[in-house]
Amino acid sequence: MQNLPEKLLKKIQLREKSNILRALPETRNGVDFISNDYLGFSRSAAMFKAAKEVLKTYDIQTNGATGSRLISGNHKLYTVVERELARLHNIEEALLFNSGYDANLGFFSSVPQKGDCVFYDELIHASIRDGMQMSYAETYKFKHNDLQDLEVKYNRLKAKGKINGTIYIVTESVFSMDGDTPDLEMLTSFCESNKCLLIIDEAHAVGVFGKNGTGLIQEKKLEEKVFARIVTFGKGLGCHGAAILGSNALKQYLINFARSLIYTTALPPHALANIWVGYKKLARREDVEALQDNIKFFKAQIKKHKLEAFFIQSDSAIQCCLIPGYSKTKEIAAQLINKGYDVKAIASPTVPKGQERLRFCLHSYNSVQEIEEVLRLLATFV
Repeated sequence: MQNLPEKLLKKIQLREKSNILRALPETRNGVDFISNDYLGFSRSAAMFKAAKEVLKTYDIQTNGATGSRLISGNHKLYTVVERELARLHNIEEALLFNSGYDANLGFFSSVPQKGDCVFYDELIHASIRDGMQMSYAETYKFKHNDLQDLEVKYNRLKAKGKINGTIYIVTESVFSMDGDTPDLEMLTSFCESNKCLLIIDEAHAVGVFGKNGTGLIQEKKLEEKVFARIVTFGKGLGCHGAAILGSNALKQYLINFARSLIYTTALPPHALANIWVGYKKLARREDVEALQDNIKFFKAQIKKHKLEAFFIQSDSAIQCCLIPGYSKTKEIAAQLINKGYDVKAIASPTVPKGQERLRFCLHSYNSVQEIEEVLRLLATFV
């Protein structure tokens, strides 16, 4: 077997020395404050059974899609599920991708063109950054959730004559590592005033916010003011895949130019059946309401245990406790795990150095006793 090149070994050694070397974790059986399965849909036996019934109804007995969507993989459930997604999300069209990463990569590598500008929040997801790196557009970051900084940078570039093409602005409705939300009303107003096209990644909002868990954009009735939304199904829906929501023309363009759609095998039928039954389960509301109750209770317990100074303000299922210094963060996470509570320590480069944290993911199935106890323990450790 050939050895790894020396310069790659040095990169691994540097991470080891800095105590930030990643490794695949062992399976753990503690109380779940770590997964993105906010509503517990991934473990739902009823959903598993309902998905099988969908396949039976459509007489589908295949395990795979057999090819890309443009060759043999565009099976009948694609049309059914995309039409339903467009209806539920109050939009003209939906286009399914294999994952949120694929959706962002496909969109940002193909839509912004040479001469265009993309302004992006500095904490935007890595998949969006990777897509932008493959684009010929100019990209400019602005401070996290700071509309004033966006305005200053936009006006400065405009005054220098550097803004000539289409202007895209991209952010997330709920940020994956902070759990916070930008001022979406002010952002849409800015985009309208300056004729910018707004793209919102709703990965961590679907299943958590909005009527029937359809996200923050719909909760705030801003659908018509957003050029494209990215919704993913591996979190609140507990299954797999993603969709880009937008106009018919945008869908047609992506089918022709989004390489992450064109050159990959399509999702198998059972993945689409899971998405469909997941949305049906969302519509019953009880899981979404249970999650919202747990978010409110968690925040009340933060206050009760005098932990407000450590936590980032968030109304989402993601609650983050800042503990600078990865060794200390890792040590506290280990103590919680030893007590039976599965909590993740997050370090650089996922978050900026000095902003290491414990990331608590809340779920509809967490009990009030579990929430109360994990925060009581945390208070003693910090």
